Amino acid sequence: MSRPANRQWLLARRPQGLVSAEDFRLVETPAPVAGDGELLVRNLYLSVDPTQRGWMAGDTYLPAVKIGEVMRSFAVGEVTESRHPAFRAGQLVQGLFGWQEWAVARPGSSSAPTAIPPGVPVETAMSALGLTGITAYFGLLEVGRPKPGETVVVSGAAGATGSVAAQIARVAGCRVIGIAGGPEKCAYLTGELGLDGAIDYRGPDVAGALRTLCPKGVDVFFDNVGGPVLDVVLSQLALRGRIVLCGGISQYNDARPSPGPANLMSLIVKRGRMEGFIVLDSLSRAGEAVTALSGWMREGRIRDRVDVVEGFERAPEALLRLFQGRNLGKQLVKLAAPR
Repeated sequence: MSRPANRQWLLARRPQGLVSAEDFRLVETPAPVAGDGELLVRNLYLSVDPTQRGWMAGDTYLPAVKIGEVMRSFAVGEVTESRHPAFRAGQLVQGLFGWQEWAVARPGSSSAPTAIPPGVPVETAMSALGLTGITAYFGLLEVGRPKPGETVVVSGAAGATGSVAAQIARVAGCRVIGIAGGPEKCAYLTGELGLDGAIDYRGPDVAGALRTLCPKGVDVFFDNVGGPVLDVVLSQLALRGRIVLCGGISQYNDARPSPGPANLMSLIVKRGRMEGFIVLDSLSRAGEAVTALSGWMREGRIRDRVDVVEGFERAPEALLRLFQGRNLGKQLVKLAAPR
């Protein structure tokens, strides 16, 4: 019996400026074959994340994707063949399977699969109960260390990680202000998510809006954006304020590194702290985060939102949506439904 075709998006070139479809090349090869100790996985959903732009450009906390390699990404798929005793055919798993329709995964490797818990929807497993939720959980609670009554500001608050971080801050008993782009996203933050206020970063006076909503300053800033937004918040940091650097999507497409924040001296004046965070450092404790997040979701204290683009051929378009600010919640590409 012939093997099914495997469509793959390969990295065609290093991006220059805004990521584009020309940075990728679509190819078709026979589906791979699982060897001893491996799984053959049919991908169902692809994760689309801002960090992929960094993986395309060069070495970061992971080696750069090589020209001609399958574009790296997390995905959820269905095991169609298992040659490993811990997994079975028909099981749903997630891992670094890449932008392709079929993948071989080996437990213990960089593409190590983990099982999706029974009863958890695939989309939820890739968003609030996936890496974005885990990132928000540890980044906010362990780096930001919010206390009840404090004011927490979250940039990119209508996105995958930001929306969960903002809701966790509410669970922690904080006043929460979200920063997002456009009236629709701001209404989502104060309406569906119940935040105490929202600021449109495209508005005429972001600094003035922040002063109005945070009259005593910002105790914790969970930053997914960087750039001018970070600079504005630095200028209004409260005494002993903490800044969690989770991402910098406003700068990922810059041809040259942007100048540093003009208000960096606020960290000295306010005796503040600014610390970077990458979720890979906390993955050994992922179960702790998922347990807490699952409980809050059952209680209705955390809501999940996904933005699904359908069709494998649309993966590059979905990545571009992130940098155009067109997504609301976690961006996914749906390839197929489980059999």
